[in-house]
Amino acid sequence: MAPTPTTKATAMVASAGVKRKATASSSAKKPAPTAKAVVAVSESSDDEGAEEAEEEEGEDNDEEEQTEEPSHHLIKAASKKSTNEDEEEIIHVDRELIEPEDENATFASLGLAPQLCEACEKLGFKKPSDIQIKSIPYALQGRDIIGLAQTGSGKTAAFALPILQALWNAPQPLFACVMAPTRELAFQISEQFEALGVTIGVRCAVIVGGMDMMSQSIALAKKPHIIICTPGRLVDHLENTKGFNLKQLKYLVMDEADRLLDLDFGAEIEKVLKVIPRERNTFLFSATMTTKVEKLQRASLSEPVKVSVATKYSTVSTLLQYYIFFPFKHKEAYLVYLLNELAGQTAIVFTLTCNSTQKLTLMLRNLGFEAVCLHGQMSQPKRLGALTKFKSGSRNILIATDVASRGLDIPSVDVVVNYDVPQSSKDYIHRVGRTARAGRSGKSVTLVTQYDIECYQRIEHALQKKLDEYPLGSDKNAVLMLQERVSEAVRFAHMQMKEEQMRERGANGRRGREIVSESMARGKDHDDEASAQNRLFKKPRADGVGGGSGGAKGKAGMGKPKPWKK
Repeated sequence: MAPTPTTKATAMVASAGVKRKATASSSAKKPAPTAKAVVAVSESSDDEGAEEAEEEEGEDNDEEEQTEEPSHHLIKAASKKSTNEDEEEIIHVDRELIEPEDENATFASLGLAPQLCEACEKLGFKKPSDIQIKSIPYALQGRDIIGLAQTGSGKTAAFALPILQALWNAPQPLFACVMAPTRELAFQISEQFEALGVTIGVRCAVIVGGMDMMSQSIALAKKPHIIICTPGRLVDHLENTKGFNLKQLKYLVMDEADRLLDLDFGAEIEKVLKVIPRERNTFLFSATMTTKVEKLQRASLSEPVKVSVATKYSTVSTLLQYYIFFPFKHKEAYLVYLLNELAGQTAIVFTLTCNSTQKLTLMLRNLGFEAVCLHGQMSQPKRLGALTKFKSGSRNILIATDVASRGLDIPSVDVVVNYDVPQSSKDYIHRVGRTARAGRSGKSVTLVTQYDIECYQRIEHALQKKLDEYPLGSDKNAVLMLQERVSEAVRFAHMQMKEEQMRERGANGRRGREIVSESMARGKDHDDEASAQNRLFKKPRADGVGGGSGGAKGKAGMGKPKPWKK
């Protein structure tokens, strides 16, 4: 029996036309970081339900946003300001009034330099996306930007192109700083900057945790144009690297800003804001708009332009979304059956814990699948190596925690599987956003058990859409036939994990103490999403299935299971 989703909320009809409640302020920069005028550019089709979604924010499993306030003092101070004045100064522009010129827009018509247009053409960017069309002209005028758009809609190029043009017009070292919540996203943003700026010779430096501080200090000493970083490691260098400062910074970008604040990076952001010039351009980009992001906007942006091409929770139209409902005890069997049906396609399987990620990876390898894992407890070189294997196509299945759900652009992803139902609608949006990117089609499948119905219904309610059931047909009996083989692979995976833990502990206490010291050292490096998750959830939930008690004791003589023949 499939779960019945919550009844869809009645959509509010957006008013048509242009409502002017205040005139737009001049584009001249003011040092005071207060938001006095906000221009909201949004599609009329996306306006429906947006206001209602804002009112229902507390119902969407976002309790953390209400109970946990960021430690950023400037954000707290800004939150005390009355929002009535800001609401009176918002200018609403109906999507229908600007649609004809959008259809014929090109990168050159947006005001970009020929060198950047040439780089876009070489990268295969045929025409600008909606978020680029609406934000780039304002950014070139020197305005602060709040960009809200669906994942895979080209947000990175929307802030990279204006920065590169400004750098081309007035080159200087340490020109811009981009902060991202995860290390992998930071490396991806760097690749995008270098690809777009190849014709102008841009130099970038990636400053993230898990890498050698000394080599990063040498890279900073070479005075790169663009710094892409995670917040914690940037603060480390600002405090400890001699001669490094951001006093001449012209642009600050906070990508995936909602995630930066959800993970309590307010203290790090506060330290950065204190040491950079107040007369600067600030870009704030995200796929979702939360109350914390609004507070950050008031604290760090000056007279921003709010460019929104998506509702609070929305997915692209080219994404096909399904669910499968089954008993919890058959969860691994349904995953194996689904991946076997999708043989030949690339897939990302999302879990909630690092333990589940490791277990599923070993289980699938025991059954003959080419799987690789990515989670926050892996060292940085291993994380980059796993991501490279998946991007290159040498592995077609990536088992990952939410560390891979934000911003990563892997064009060849065909399917996203939610092995564990995400705990919030925001996480669901970002997970499924790894496929169906840049106009391509994609598919997502969420595995729902009897324990996940409440979370699943909240997601459907936020999307205002009922997902379709994945067409298994009469093959449910075929799934159950796999149960014995899959249970055997799970037991063997548990044995492998225990053996790996024993090897890490070593034969004596000295090796154990070394591991504890290494773990403590890693625990101090709170620079990105993975380490922050360890801080917020000190005891990850181990949701392994089957295998009986004892694992290695009961079936020690069984040996490795035979590979699953696809």
